[in-house]
Amino acid sequence: MKPIVTFEHVTKRFGDTVVLNDFDFQITPGERVVLMGPSGSGKSTVLRILMTLEDIQAGVVHVDGEPLWHEKHGDELKPAGEKHLRRMRGNVGMLFQHFNLFPNMTVLRNIIEAPMRVLKLPRDEATRRADELLERVGLVDKREAYPNSLSGGQKQRVAIARAMAMRPKLLLFDEPTSALDPEMVGDVLQVIKDLAHEHDLTMLIVTHEMGFARDVADRVCFFCDGRILEQGPPGEIFTRPREERTRQFLRMVLQDDSVVPAQV
Repeated sequence: MKPIVTFEHVTKRFGDTVVLNDFDFQITPGERVVLMGPSGSGKSTVLRILMTLEDIQAGVVHVDGEPLWHEKHGDELKPAGEKHLRRMRGNVGMLFQHFNLFPNMTVLRNIIEAPMRVLKLPRDEATRRADELLERVGLVDKREAYPNSLSGGQKQRVAIARAMAMRPKLLLFDEPTSALDPEMVGDVLQVIKDLAHEHDLTMLIVTHEMGFARDVADRVCFFCDGRILEQGPPGEIFTRPREERTRQFLRMVLQDDSVVPAQV
């Protein structure tokens, strides 16, 4: 099976700081991958590159078989123009930490706006799609409400419905519960888990919710200093991590000294 995402020798710098250095990474269709690691390790930068919010200085990124930040001119790759980037963005949806809903639009309008403008869906078709998703996330009664009347958990569920309405080939989550009150976290994570299993979505998730990572991920990647130090199935990474740096991180976030050391 061909990967839906490929990073090949990617370098990303912010000034003199190298965030990703000769970075290689792949995701296969339908795979759910969690990136975990300390703050500043480069996890969210990977998502922002895929959303074309951050460009790259070297290497190539492919999404669904096409270069993301480049266009083919004969046998050469040239930096992509805005038209190409805009088309490629249609393959990727993202759930942000702080919802990013349009405050002057109703819940329904927030969900149908992009399908109508970008996908050119007729309003009635976009509305049917939105109502189905609002039913799925438990917010049909809020379709005419404005974001400022919603709780944080409700806003994030609207954001999930909005991302799903675009039928993306790849769905990105950047700490989707970090801005929520603790009592709302479980509801949002359950919605994401249910959608993942029901729709066989390809997901790339940055999270510190380790229980969620165990439940939803096919593969967990431990990120450190701009590279993947260790990766594997959740059962392996959480119980038999090979690297001491991974064990240190897990002890800290799990507040648990029972993380099993690597066997030698």
